Amino acid sequence: MNYTEVMVRYGELSTKGKNRKTFISQLAQNVKRTLGDFPAVKIHADRDRMHLLLNGEDSSLIIPKLEKVFGIQNFSPSIRVEKTLPAIREMVQTIIKEVYQPGQSFKITSKRSDHDFELDSNELNRELGGAVFEVFPEIAVQMKKPDINIRIEIRKEGAYLSYETIRGAGGLPVGTGGRGMLMLSGGIDSPVAGYLAMKRGVEVEAVHFASPPYTSEQALQKAKDLAAKIAPYGGSMQFIEVPFTEIQEEIKRVVPEGYLMTVTRRMMLRLTDAIREERKGLVIINGESLGQVASQTLQSMVAINEVTTTPIIRPVVSMDKGEIIEIAEKIDTFELAIQPFEDCCTIFAPPQPKTRPKLEKAQSFEARLDIEGLMARAMAGLKVSEITEISEQEEEFSDLL
Repeated sequence: MNYTEVMVRYGELSTKGKNRKTFISQLAQNVKRTLGDFPAVKIHADRDRMHLLLNGEDSSLIIPKLEKVFGIQNFSPSIRVEKTLPAIREMVQTIIKEVYQPGQSFKITSKRSDHDFELDSNELNRELGGAVFEVFPEIAVQMKKPDINIRIEIRKEGAYLSYETIRGAGGLPVGTGGRGMLMLSGGIDSPVAGYLAMKRGVEVEAVHFASPPYTSEQALQKAKDLAAKIAPYGGSMQFIEVPFTEIQEEIKRVVPEGYLMTVTRRMMLRLTDAIREERKGLVIINGESLGQVASQTLQSMVAINEVTTTPIIRPVVSMDKGEIIEIAEKIDTFELAIQPFEDCCTIFAPPQPKTRPKLEKAQSFEARLDIEGLMARAMAGLKVSEITEISEQEEEFSDLL
């Protein structure tokens, strides 16, 4: 079907009162960024819904992208025809011929915003229902939950017909909730945490710690590919690579084995907080799930979090692994996450880390480090790049690595 427009419905944005205009404006910006490869598309964001005029762009390429934009409850691709009864009848019959399967029911739902049109909504419903019966006399009418609901909207510039309602990503438009730094490893949990934070409107920037030559280029590319999987939910994402080799080598040299992980995580958190401050973020986001590993016990969290007063959001903290994997599979990050390229946390992980580290001991061991100098050199070596949706060609290439 050659669609000419997509009508977008907002969902949760309808509860935002006086701030509604701000939320709709942000959603329009996100949609525009997401559809940047389709310059002919024109976006008109009204109070109740958004209309995307496709102007000849391929709707089959646009629809999958819209499904990932947070803030959209659902949307309906539609076809514009002349605002005459014969033209509308003909298109209704074309649609029903294409989609009807024996035994299905149907309904006509008309809306007339142009009150100069010759028929009112009820009259139009009856007329177009009759057009359907001319094609399939045996078809059943059903007012509640029909198999096929053909919608007609009569506007000043033409008549618009649709029959599909495609579910959107829901949530709030990314950017309406402020900016947060996501501590993105190469594992299963952190991309899911980023996705869930984005769903509540947070603009996420990914912070990834790399320790070459201990960590490989494949491990770095894996992290970028994970970011690319969740970037479309906000249009794009900033990826910040932090050089961490010197810090990890120094920690390993001066800190007892049992506290390697605790001190390493404290340094990661310090750096993430410094990046957050530099880039005007409000929160830190990570994929910690309570009790899953040694650094994610309550005692470890207390010892690690002491280095910052910045709020830390943990979207998956109460989920078990199965629940996290279910979301990872839904957003297509799971298969990437389980690729066997180790990140800097696993490379230097001690065989028996402290599960109940003492804050005082962590501080005393950490005092052996030149924290200020190590952080300054790491901050000077930051690499920032913009991540957009991974293409099928790029994904196939990554699979070969």
